[in-house]
Amino acid sequence: MAFFHLVGRSKSQGFRRPSVAASCGGRLVPQSARLDLQVSGTKPSMHTLSVQAFVVTTLLLVGLADHQAPAAEPGLHDPAATIRWASPTTLVIGSTDSPDETGRVVEEIDAETGNRRRLDGPAAEKEVRHHRDRNLQDRRDRNVRHPEFPDAPPLPAAAAALAGPYRWAPGFGHVVAWELNPAERHPVHLVESAPADRVEPRLITIDYLKPGDQIEHRWPRLFTRAGHEIPLDRSLFAAPWSIGEVRWAADGHSFTFLYNQRGHQVLRLIAVDVETGAVRTIVEETASTFIDYPHKTWMHWLSDEELLWMSERDGWNHIYKVDRPSGRLEQVTAGQWMVRRVEQVDPDHRTLTLWVMGLVPGEDPYHLHAVRVPIDGGAAVRLTQGDGTHELAWSPDRRWYADTYSRVDLAPIHELRRAHDGSLVCELGRADAAPLLATGWTWPERFVAKGRDGTTDIHGVIWRPRGTADDDLPRPVVESIYAGPHDFHVPKAFAVHHQQRDMADEGFVVVSIDGLGTNWRGKAFHEVCWKNLKDAGLPDRIVWLKAAATDRPWMDLSRVGIYGGSAGGQSAVRALLDFPNFYTVAVADCGCHDNRMDKIWWNELWMGWPVDEAYEQNSNVVDAHKLQGELMLIVGELDRNVDPASTLQVSAALVRAGKPHELVVIPGTGHGAAETPYGTRKRAAFLKRHLLPE
Repeated sequence: MAFFHLVGRSKSQGFRRPSVAASCGGRLVPQSARLDLQVSGTKPSMHTLSVQAFVVTTLLLVGLADHQAPAAEPGLHDPAATIRWASPTTLVIGSTDSPDETGRVVEEIDAETGNRRRLDGPAAEKEVRHHRDRNLQDRRDRNVRHPEFPDAPPLPAAAAALAGPYRWAPGFGHVVAWELNPAERHPVHLVESAPADRVEPRLITIDYLKPGDQIEHRWPRLFTRAGHEIPLDRSLFAAPWSIGEVRWAADGHSFTFLYNQRGHQVLRLIAVDVETGAVRTIVEETASTFIDYPHKTWMHWLSDEELLWMSERDGWNHIYKVDRPSGRLEQVTAGQWMVRRVEQVDPDHRTLTLWVMGLVPGEDPYHLHAVRVPIDGGAAVRLTQGDGTHELAWSPDRRWYADTYSRVDLAPIHELRRAHDGSLVCELGRADAAPLLATGWTWPERFVAKGRDGTTDIHGVIWRPRGTADDDLPRPVVESIYAGPHDFHVPKAFAVHHQQRDMADEGFVVVSIDGLGTNWRGKAFHEVCWKNLKDAGLPDRIVWLKAAATDRPWMDLSRVGIYGGSAGGQSAVRALLDFPNFYTVAVADCGCHDNRMDKIWWNELWMGWPVDEAYEQNSNVVDAHKLQGELMLIVGELDRNVDPASTLQVSAALVRAGKPHELVVIPGTGHGAAETPYGTRKRAAFLKRHLLPE
């Protein structure tokens, strides 16, 4: 059940749309509802309009509007307007109509006919209360907790002496307990130099495992109800990063678990026979680099004999059907595209609803599309059609859905579709960006160029300063970088405000690029990061920028800066270390400059385990003596995400090498110090000083 909220500023600060009408179910639907979408003053605030929020604006037939709010015709302009499926065929939209919030407006939309019905006053209040109460009851029903084993017998003493959670077999003939070898303690000390409640600094110590540290190990141990232990051979799960997903077969004769080996190069689904203690592998993933377990591990049991399994074994993230007795795999999805996530498994119809990327030739491969796929073979059904990235809001019985799609250069388009075949019921509305453009707001520009290999498409976005859409004045270029391999990072959906706009409005052309080594473009694209985080796709970014500037005279590549935070801070410094003839100015916030100093899970995943010479070879601290160009380091003294000592160690190495730089330590601040008001001003001023001299 979809339930959305819009958040914005007061009506007096808002924009409304001009008259809009949409064809729905063969009817011309008149404009009868408005909702203000907000920007503030001369610079949009951080009220970024999400794709989900645009589902609401869609169904209200709302576009981005001209600057004067309507004096007449009550409209749904409440920033807290809500929408939900009230029944399998009815959408209900509710909003406050009067400034004192005493009046209510409710509109119902019939998905089958496209008819709309407005309710005002007491009738609307009754409708709102009904749907609110029903929604609360739905949540209460979902939150009921039932003990997993309310009738379980007492644990055998030997099992009770071990760790939980304890997992009884059906019938309570056997139980699994856990042998626990605890992780080491790795204290990281932070100093709060100016606490609000005292004069003296405060020492704060956190437990923070780093690459190579001893981690917690948990191994399953099997006991009969009478307390007899059935020994298990651990050779197939000897060195766990984690063991989980424990599941008993319905007959209680076996259980399974998922084993992720430390180093993230082996992932096994293991079965244990409780009568004999025999341990075997059902299905296994191996990699010479890494298995992207946080993002591409998924399984779903269809029965005790059959399960669905996610794998990149063919170089693309896909779904497989696994026969448990034989371990035989049968591919359910295939092709040079990626399954991003599984939204629904329908066991009755044996279908999957999937979110996928790269499916549509000619489109941006990062666009999200939804498809329904038969588990046992057959034609897939595309649920989304428009050239953009999509978000769906389903009716309760999943017979209908509202589809909102957009791009950074396309305002949202909203459609109502039938779930059984993805066919269009009607277009609900289109947002209109013309009033934004009238304020000087500029469209982001998508650009694609070949990467370092001359064959791989590299995608990015360009932002220009407000009011410069039609001038060719050369301006310095600043790259906003984040190259963490866990995802892609260039925005794809429309928003009134991306954070890059703030920097562009300081007088720069700002770009964001996803280079080789980032996620969701196939395994070969992704593996460039392996033991190579310093690469950060920087060679691809340089080639992309040079290609973009060939026919954009307003991009001055003689003045190129770069900024980023966290992994982006690491990459910003690396740009000056390795490519000083291209990047000349950098601001690095809270960077993980030596991966031996950063959190264990993220770094062992991409840099490997055991810790080896690759960690040193990727260290900004080790290479600090190579610095050329202008560098500002920013860090928050209370950063609990990345050890702030990592930034200070770079500064210390630069001091030893006699390299000028600026170090900004922001007291009382945690991760992302450059995003604080003070840090943001310091970053912009530094870039302007060196790229936009008076």
